[in-house]
Amino acid sequence: MTDAHASPVMSAVRMRRLRGSEAMRRLVRETRLHPSQFIWPLFVRSGTGVRTPIGSMPGVSQTSVDELLRDAERAMTAGLGGILLFGIPDTKDAVGSSAWDPHGPVPEAVRAVKREFPDLLVITDVCMCEYTDHGHCGLLTPSGDVDNDATLALLAKEALAHAEAGADIVAPSDMMDHRVAYLRQALDGAGYTHLPIMSYAAKYASAFYGPFREAAESTPAFGDRRSYQMDSANGREALREVRLDVEEGADILMVKPAGAYLDIISAVKRDTRMPLAAYQVSGEYSMIRAAAERGWIDGDRAMMESLVAIARAGADMIITYFALDAAAHLARR
Repeated sequence: MTDAHASPVMSAVRMRRLRGSEAMRRLVRETRLHPSQFIWPLFVRSGTGVRTPIGSMPGVSQTSVDELLRDAERAMTAGLGGILLFGIPDTKDAVGSSAWDPHGPVPEAVRAVKREFPDLLVITDVCMCEYTDHGHCGLLTPSGDVDNDATLALLAKEALAHAEAGADIVAPSDMMDHRVAYLRQALDGAGYTHLPIMSYAAKYASAFYGPFREAAESTPAFGDRRSYQMDSANGREALREVRLDVEEGADILMVKPAGAYLDIISAVKRDTRMPLAAYQVSGEYSMIRAAAERGWIDGDRAMMESLVAIARAGADMIITYFALDAAAHLARR
């Protein structure tokens, strides 16, 4: 007769043995974060003493170069992997001519940061949307479409202005076809063969960019960017995009956004084995901030969980507005 209270036959394996304490969990942790993996996006404009908060992005501001230097020092102290600069010009026009102004906000910021903090990695965003009066990422045709090939020459002028200022990496985010090859040829021809290109290789047309457009003052005056940014339903297309960028000479690839595209991050890493960045974009940041402010979630835990997920998917580096806060959290632990 079977004893009703006898223990059932069980496997000797008990997964909970390795979860019983924080020390044990830390010992067997598979994905680890370090401040050197984080890249901090910053928005720079002209003037002095400027620090203008972005309403939809708590804790994020537009700054003048002198104020940005304070942030650069904080990035250095925190041990961040680098900063990514976006410029807000004083004037905009149809061709975005302020983008290659050697005295524009980004070149001035690059020179200032490299002078004061030469060891801090400075990446510059290369795109036209912040500089055009229509808010699109390139030169427009008479019918209002973005002219892919005509835009390439403008991107090259912008990238060269950043290179001449001393940028460590240029990062084209426009999603024009063949822009990596065009920039590589232009940079090499000007003697910048050493300068890496971090390509926004798989950049999706996403609803999660909304707060960024306030920060960068880059909302399109008409239409949207779906004719050049990727359809969120497409995964295989992302692999075609990144393979083309690899062939054209990209040194680092990027997937943007991150949180809703973890499968794409994983597939790109598996397919290319190249250095891979993922951009945790403004909407991802603002949703966590807003929910935390209302007491709906634990903000620090949600921040770190989101970053761990991006790294677990395969990202080697994470562009995030949480960079400084996440570094501080890791230091406390």
